[in-house]
Amino acid sequence: MSNRLFQGVIHQMRDSVDRTIGVIDESSVIIACSELGKIGEVADSVTSEDLLSQSSFVSGNYTYKAFGSRPRTEYAVFVSGTDVEAAKYVGILAVSLNSIKQYYDEKYDRSNFIKNVILDNILPGDIYLKSRELRFNADVSRVCMLIKVTNKTDVSAYDVVQNLFPDKNKDFVININETDIALVKEIRSNIDPHDIDKLAGSIVDTLSSEFYTHCVIGIGTVVDSIKELARSFKEAQVALEVGKVFDTEKNIVSYNNLGIARLIYQLPTTLCEMFLKEIFKRGSIESLDQETLFTIQRFFENNLNVSETSRKLFVHRNTLVYRLEKIKKITGLDLREFEDAIVFKVALMVKRYLTSNPSKI
Repeated sequence: MSNRLFQGVIHQMRDSVDRTIGVIDESSVIIACSELGKIGEVADSVTSEDLLSQSSFVSGNYTYKAFGSRPRTEYAVFVSGTDVEAAKYVGILAVSLNSIKQYYDEKYDRSNFIKNVILDNILPGDIYLKSRELRFNADVSRVCMLIKVTNKTDVSAYDVVQNLFPDKNKDFVININETDIALVKEIRSNIDPHDIDKLAGSIVDTLSSEFYTHCVIGIGTVVDSIKELARSFKEAQVALEVGKVFDTEKNIVSYNNLGIARLIYQLPTTLCEMFLKEIFKRGSIESLDQETLFTIQRFFENNLNVSETSRKLFVHRNTLVYRLEKIKKITGLDLREFEDAIVFKVALMVKRYLTSNPSKI
């Protein structure tokens, strides 16, 4: 518990209570006081037995009232004087400070609890016990997003994202490390996936346009139980990793839309190498120059349509046919045939995967 929180409340109340007021901890040390010079002093006259009292008590020239949520009292508020008014003041202050303390602890513990859940740092059997203790709604729909900041600026992306999601009881913004921020967002159970993508897009746009901070966002799947949040977070991590290899131009990558890229990313590299050797028996994929690879990419983007591709490339139709024949001669695959095109597309993705992980080759 931050002593500064107590001091802030005491500072605001000192004008309303025309007496010396303050707070001591379980060691009888004054941790907050309207007279700043007393902070750090020890209230020697207060014993540990006094702090166990459920009602107010008098010690020296002060009236005390213990408060706190643990079996052993953590704090006690004091007011100068031993009259009836002093007893009323400590009663009011004890209730106020205890409520503030509970709110502060609950807010901090909830964020810490969610962080432990998504990072798999808590036993599955303890998740529901802790969620009940924190009065946390464990069975609502949520989704995990992982926001990775890719450039350094003076702006704190964490603070910006927190301001975008001010409802601290439903949405949790968690600092994972220097560049990664996790957002655990409560959503409607029947929400359209496109709406989640739009939400991620608004985060990217806000950080980019208003704060000149570039980021990419990985989105996990929607889960209905708090136990599954760790899986959604891992999926968001995988989405970013796969996107870094196969969708380098995208700022937002959803685990649900990874398609075959997810499958390739999970294959052993030895199997990938065997696949490439099997497909390119006549010639290596490295024998294709950049212009040829660019032509292939545009051919795929235009659904294997020769006329449309030649128009987009500003080349004659016969020139494109010649290039496709050249590819067939080198690789043995005719990209105008659907099955050969699929094999070649997968082979290009496998090659990109191996190239992006040179340490694994």
